[in-house]
Amino acid sequence: MDKSGSSSVQDYNIWLESFQRTSKWQSQTFEAFLNSLKGVIIFGNGLLRYTSDFMAPAWNAAGCFLSSERRKLQHTPVVQSLSDYADLGRFNANLYAKAALSPLALNDYALRQINEAFLAMLNTLFDREGEDLAQFTGRKAQLLDLVVNDYPKAITEIKAEYGFHFDRDRYVKAGETERFELYQVLPWDPRVKVKEDGKPVIIIPPYVLGANILAFLPGENKSYSHCFANQGIPTYIRIMKEIETNEAVQLMTLEDDTLDTRLFCERVVAKHGRPVTLNGFCQGGYLTTVAILSGELDGLADAHITSVAPIDGSRSTSLVEFMSDTPIRFRDLGYSVKSLPNGIPVVDGSILSWVYKLKSIDKEAPVYTFLRDLLMFDKPGQVARINKTAAAINHWMLYDKTDLPLAITQASFASYTIPITEDGTLPVKLFNRPLNLKRFKEKHVPWLICIAEKDDLVDEAASLAPLDWVDAEVTVFPKGHTAMATSWSLPTSECALDACFSHPHARPGSRPDGPCRGPVRYQLDLDEAHSQPN
Repeated sequence: MDKSGSSSVQDYNIWLESFQRTSKWQSQTFEAFLNSLKGVIIFGNGLLRYTSDFMAPAWNAAGCFLSSERRKLQHTPVVQSLSDYADLGRFNANLYAKAALSPLALNDYALRQINEAFLAMLNTLFDREGEDLAQFTGRKAQLLDLVVNDYPKAITEIKAEYGFHFDRDRYVKAGETERFELYQVLPWDPRVKVKEDGKPVIIIPPYVLGANILAFLPGENKSYSHCFANQGIPTYIRIMKEIETNEAVQLMTLEDDTLDTRLFCERVVAKHGRPVTLNGFCQGGYLTTVAILSGELDGLADAHITSVAPIDGSRSTSLVEFMSDTPIRFRDLGYSVKSLPNGIPVVDGSILSWVYKLKSIDKEAPVYTFLRDLLMFDKPGQVARINKTAAAINHWMLYDKTDLPLAITQASFASYTIPITEDGTLPVKLFNRPLNLKRFKEKHVPWLICIAEKDDLVDEAASLAPLDWVDAEVTVFPKGHTAMATSWSLPTSECALDACFSHPHARPGSRPDGPCRGPVRYQLDLDEAHSQPN
């Protein structure tokens, strides 16, 4: 072949290679366009759903607001009302501004997406190895589909494994009143036997978000209550009956709560022959505190554990700041009160939980939470999968809200708006008796206060307030409000509830002679100390 023929073949090969590259690039670009179009549609649906979920309580809040305002308008001058509404408008505008700016907190994630997209485009243009544009957009569309469509299904389906299921044989009903049921939590591990003469513990969950978070995923060995039971500790959990169908629950007072706890303590003491340890989680810790201070549990409860419990809510800086920004007229519990069909007023639990979201609107705005969930599943080089822990946490946040008795909520509201006095007296009374924290020392009731280092729901100062009057022991757990019930309830975890562990940040009231003790380890040590002969 002559030189001209060789040159023609080379030109042809170059042309063919260029054509194939162009054709491939065009094909990938078209595929990327279709993936992007699919992603935009799914993203829009997801943003709409997240916004709808966030705003759902607004309709209930609007009804309660109108009901309260009808009463107030009759007794408030028109000029004053107009001024109050103007202040409310400014307050809402500030909230909107914070919500609008919240996605900026995810700048690192956005920059990562831009960088990945740019590399994929270069790989496509120059036919380099690595993820091309079609693969990149396809992966992102798949991620969006997982978060928007598959994730909600997983959250619904986790119900069978999440929380307490008292119809199963792992629980024994141990007592009942008009308002509560008491269940013994049996060991999940069949090899463990309950130590019948051991020191028992009764766990008191919060009202507003219920008890199920304390049996997070028992089958995965992640359960606060089962962590006690799996050590052979006689473990009990107090469960509130459905408020919608029980008038006694709707009308319940702080005195009713304490008397029912006393009855359950009597039952447990009679069975095991030992005084109980009361363990209050979150709001439940405030209830156990006032119950012990009332004197009604003398001789029945001789030890106390509180976990992420707001004992003096007025020291919660973030909530106090939020309340101080709220116009004075609207700092009223009545804006969350609704009437049931029988006419009895109760506090709408969805509105209360919504208030906490509004308080942290920069982290709870729909756009932010949507992008945060995308970030949770977007792991470069890994196939996105939905784990049970994420599904169970979201099930708790979405489905475990319940309405609250008005009198109980008024007591909690007082603890957030009125500080404990200088001599240690709480802002509420029980049986018309003042409640003073110094009684713990007078009655020699030991107290373990467990807090979460990054708790954005209950401030550290609110939990540690008793240290001004009580020589309590303090244990600091890493992570946030629910970590004790989720991460650290796993016995093999770094800060397991049944272990001792060190923590780099010392706190007043910490053990001077050793590392932090988890609540289960604390209970085991109490049992051992009380079992030894004098």
